[in-house]
Amino acid sequence: MKINKSITVILLIILSTSCKSAKYRKSVRNVDIKQISIQDSKFIKDGKPYYFVGTNYWYGPLLGAQNTGDRARLIKELDLMKEAGIDNLRILVGAEGDGGDSKVYPTLQPEQGVYNEDLLDGLDFLMAEMRKRKMYAVLYLNNNWIWSGGMSEYLKWNGYGDVPNPFLEAYSWDEYMNYTKQFHSCIPCKEAYYNHLKFILGRINTYSGLKYTEDHTVMSWQVANEPRVLVSKDHEKAFAGWLNETVDLIKTLDPNHLVSTGTEGKHGFLEDINMFERLHDNKNIDYLTMHMWPKNWGWYDINNEKQTTQESIEKAYEYMDQHIVVAKKINKPIVMSEFGFPREKESLSPTTSIENRNVFYKAIFDRIIESSEDKGVLAGLNFWGFAGYAKTNPENGKWQHGDDFTADPPQEPQGLNSVFASDVSTLKLIKESNETLFKQ
Repeated sequence: MKINKSITVILLIILSTSCKSAKYRKSVRNVDIKQISIQDSKFIKDGKPYYFVGTNYWYGPLLGAQNTGDRARLIKELDLMKEAGIDNLRILVGAEGDGGDSKVYPTLQPEQGVYNEDLLDGLDFLMAEMRKRKMYAVLYLNNNWIWSGGMSEYLKWNGYGDVPNPFLEAYSWDEYMNYTKQFHSCIPCKEAYYNHLKFILGRINTYSGLKYTEDHTVMSWQVANEPRVLVSKDHEKAFAGWLNETVDLIKTLDPNHLVSTGTEGKHGFLEDINMFERLHDNKNIDYLTMHMWPKNWGWYDINNEKQTTQESIEKAYEYMDQHIVVAKKINKPIVMSEFGFPREKESLSPTTSIENRNVFYKAIFDRIIESSEDKGVLAGLNFWGFAGYAKTNPENGKWQHGDDFTADPPQEPQGLNSVFASDVSTLKLIKESNETLFKQ
């Protein structure tokens, strides 16, 4: 029987690719990555307390996409982070709708229940590469904010009308908040979101062959980015119902991994620390989170940078201390899973001074080192955020479809809070802090 030579070549290529895939899968599966657990209000890794300085890397799955991503950049950035001792990445597993003004594009779920297979593949690839490097993922599954679609997109999908985009002149932030607060009591919206949870948590990684619920690369699931009690205290009941339903469902689907809310702390609860405490007193919420934004919160003044950098540190410590008190009271670790600081004069250029940022970062790093020495409840930090080798346009700063992703969301000036690969002094601070933590 004669076999066409071209068919033979194709068969050999397929066989070769299959063998490489099997070899890759085996190499990933065989990595001995330890599961993160909690004991006595501390994260535990391989029987020892785990304290970390990590980062936000929300766009990782977008870089990992085979067709629309940039895997060469992703690999370089993972290696650079590993070199700096960064082994904890906070990652978005969402993005809903068709993109649009001030929004992420492409999106994981362009229509309700319809998934972009290239981005799912990108998530799988990212997780496999992280596993190879013994890095941990904190995966958040929704967003209070419009920049990735999020809760407001679920409302639009389920008949609540167009989203009042606050980045357009026609709408205000109050209109957006009042619109978004409806999500927590919208039954079809919540059902669609729970279907998303079930879909992601039920997924098998195509590169490792592991179920996400069995992969120790997952440190935790977060219900959303900065979920909030919105507008007024009468929203607390609806929010609490949604939050408790969500964390209970995640624990049912995946009892192996940790769960957190992804909240900013009391800033997301109408500045009420008692509300923050009572809404986190659920056995299925394993640890607490808080965020820190000196510029956004009016602590930092571009016209008086050195003085207000010091004032920002004082206010940051006060904010952290309030939440640490709550963490101790309810016996849970706490992570500051977002904090950012701009360059001098809020410049977008990677060549502009980061002296003030480094001063702020160093002060925050000192707190986690102190906590590790005391075996305290402050257990981790994720700075916002790592932009690696991204190329930006400092003259404009506006993100357009097709531009490189940076740590800054699409609605913000690109480079504003980003830590680039060229920020050698900041990366050195991070590395030194992590080396100190790992030696404890």
